[in-house]
Amino acid sequence: MLAIRLQRIGRKGYPVYRLAVQEAQRHPSSGRVVTYVGSYNPHTKEAKIQVEDAQKYLDNGAQPTPRVVKLLKDAGVKLPSWVKQPTSDKQKTIRNAEKLRRNQPKEEQVEEAPAETTEE
Repeated sequence: MLAIRLQRIGRKGYPVYRLAVQEAQRHPSSGRVVTYVGSYNPHTKEAKIQVEDAQKYLDNGAQPTPRVVKLLKDAGVKLPSWVKQPTSDKQKTIRNAEKLRRNQPKEEQVEEAPAETTEE
């Protein structure tokens, strides 16, 4: 089975990704790459995708990762019905909400009495 996933390239601290069609059972860095169908730069949000090639592999059963699904949908690739669409309605659960600064009780403001001056 094939997977369409992101493969990191680029220098340290500045990642750039390639959309690679690989064997799904292997690790992304060690699996044999069938072909590259595009690239993605997360800093500029620029995605260059070969739509025809990506469509061919999707029609033949390649399973894209959730991030790749979003990129392919933005590029105008027609996704098959079996591809899982990421939902954006999901709310993140906050762990240890009581520790958040905005949930802490307000500190009481202690008003200092003005210093009394004695004139002689």
